[in-house]
Amino acid sequence: MTTTPPLIEDLARKFSTKLLLKHELNLSEHRFQYLIDQNYLQEVDGIRSTLNFHECNRCFNKNQSLFGKIPQHARAPITYCKKCIQMGRVSTKESLYRWTGTHPMRHKVMNPLKWKGILTPLQEKASQKMVEAVNNQSKLLIYAVCGAGKTEMLYAGIQEAIKQNKRVCVATPRADVVRELAPRLRRDFPTIHSSALYGGSTERDQNNHLVIATTHQLLRYENSFDLMIVDEVDAFPYHRDKTLPKAVTRASKPNSTQIYLTATPRRSHKLQIATKQIPTVSIPSRYHGHPIPTPTFQAVLRLNDKLEKGVLPPKITQWIKEKQTTNRRFLLFAPTIQLAEKLAEKLNMPYVHAESPDREYLIKQFRARAFQSLITTTILERGVTFPSIDVAVIQADHHVFDEAALIQIAGRAGRSASDPTGDVTFFYEYKTNAMIQARNYTILKNKEAKRCNI
Repeated sequence: MTTTPPLIEDLARKFSTKLLLKHELNLSEHRFQYLIDQNYLQEVDGIRSTLNFHECNRCFNKNQSLFGKIPQHARAPITYCKKCIQMGRVSTKESLYRWTGTHPMRHKVMNPLKWKGILTPLQEKASQKMVEAVNNQSKLLIYAVCGAGKTEMLYAGIQEAIKQNKRVCVATPRADVVRELAPRLRRDFPTIHSSALYGGSTERDQNNHLVIATTHQLLRYENSFDLMIVDEVDAFPYHRDKTLPKAVTRASKPNSTQIYLTATPRRSHKLQIATKQIPTVSIPSRYHGHPIPTPTFQAVLRLNDKLEKGVLPPKITQWIKEKQTTNRRFLLFAPTIQLAEKLAEKLNMPYVHAESPDREYLIKQFRARAFQSLITTTILERGVTFPSIDVAVIQADHHVFDEAALIQIAGRAGRSASDPTGDVTFFYEYKTNAMIQARNYTILKNKEAKRCNI
């Protein structure tokens, strides 16, 4: 079989800097064997295995309880990784493959940014610091409140990287955020090739200038990106799953630029900020200059018992009725899928959660104002923007609503310059430290913004 250079170039665009299973290569057996024989593809053990120890070479899993066994007749069982099985099974008999042929070419784009907006002084400061980080191949943390306009702050840095023909990745822990960011970035960078990658996405990255992906998708990459931007670095599951920061590191080139974005830094980043271990730009104000809405606390006697019995307390029904009467759109946050389902049935409202089959459709419909309200779990706590909405948290004292979650939920309100106030209400039975800290955060950031004359 004769393989022509154009075909090799095409395969290089598809496979370069990735770790893929055989079925993900989507090659005929004849072509696959040719590429192996000619050293265009290199086989990598799916599982590094010794007598009593296994490690997944895709997701870094070393937890022995997260490996399974497939029995074989008269032979040793096959060991597979359960942790990343949703991405396709990696096992002691199912290898990964990396491209070892020539590197693909990318066309240069000198002026990819077509956005004509104007940054605020604080946004401009963050933007210039990011350009410096791109040129110096260094790290930067952008600590900006919800609604500060973080996406627009990235534009100059992304443009600088692409002008230098560098590969850019914007990674985020959640698929909903990828679906939110991708259309905006494509609108404002219309002349470059980009791909949006998340579970269920049909798009493919063929050495594109820009990849917008969930952090889980980065488990398929190695030494790929010159500029790595991690949005919502404090979000679940990124801050709890130690394999995801490792995936970000492996997917980045050795001398890459690393940009981290957060509105609610976790303890580790707070320590890095306080000890100046990472250069940081702080943005305490929203792009429109108005204060962040301060949460209102509404105590409800025996709230948990009433909800368990399917009874909605008058304070909650009154809040909903006021919004409906004044034609205000709103989100109702519930701590569990079960409660979200109960509320949806009782109130005759649509609801979404992480496993909703029609989640993407309902979010699009709500954004398009097809209905006034939407009940949700914490999946919509961050990274999505709906103009002119109010927010209520049912059972704000539930353990799932930590300080970061409550700050992010409150950050959904008042994001529009034409409607910058918004109502944020926490309904609870017992006041928690998380609730108090979330409100104190808002008050503190508004004071900081005022001192900056924003």
